[in-house]
Amino acid sequence: MSDLDDLRYPIGRFNPPGSSLPGVRAAHIHTLKMLPGRLRTAVAGLSDAQLDTPYREGGWTVRQVVHHVADSHTNSYVRFKLALTEDWPTIKPYDEAAWANLADSRWLPVEVSLAMIEGLHTRWVGLLDSLSDADFQRGFTHPEMGRQNLAKTLALYDWHSRHIRRTSRVCGSGRAGRSFHGWRRSWRRAGTSSELTPERLAKQLKTI
Repeated sequence: MSDLDDLRYPIGRFNPPGSSLPGVRAAHIHTLKMLPGRLRTAVAGLSDAQLDTPYREGGWTVRQVVHHVADSHTNSYVRFKLALTEDWPTIKPYDEAAWANLADSRWLPVEVSLAMIEGLHTRWVGLLDSLSDADFQRGFTHPEMGRQNLAKTLALYDWHSRHIRRTSRVCGSGRAGRSFHGWRRSWRRAGTSSELTPERLAKQLKTI
């Protein structure tokens, strides 16, 4: 990957799994179960100035990333329920960049979305745990990507959750070669985004 791809996709781009065995799905569901706590830990203690720092040049701020998770995962949860109660419904996409630039995503405290994600994931995981093999073969039609079954969609949001966690950890980092917590303490003490250049972030991504 290029340095830009390193910054945009710190764990790589999404690659659908070759199978959807129960054990694979259970691991994906566990990722969704753990995300709320891991995301909260990743941004704990960051100041407003740090939350309003873009994680890459031209990218969203940390605050926008947290609010994006609430937006994205709410949309996915609704799509799961539509797929389970209708026959391959056509879903409506949304403009995630436009949503991220609305006032609530740019200015509201991250706690609002952290609490929302906790409640949402409790319900989502509860639903996922109840599904049968046949249920995961149900799905929806995306106007641009075509038919998407729930097994593939679950894998996508396992990837998205790990992607967001890694992005948030990088957002809290300050110096290459240090542990995550050491990076975050350094950034907190500095109270500045001056160290968070795209070049240094690209190097950090390779060591996390």
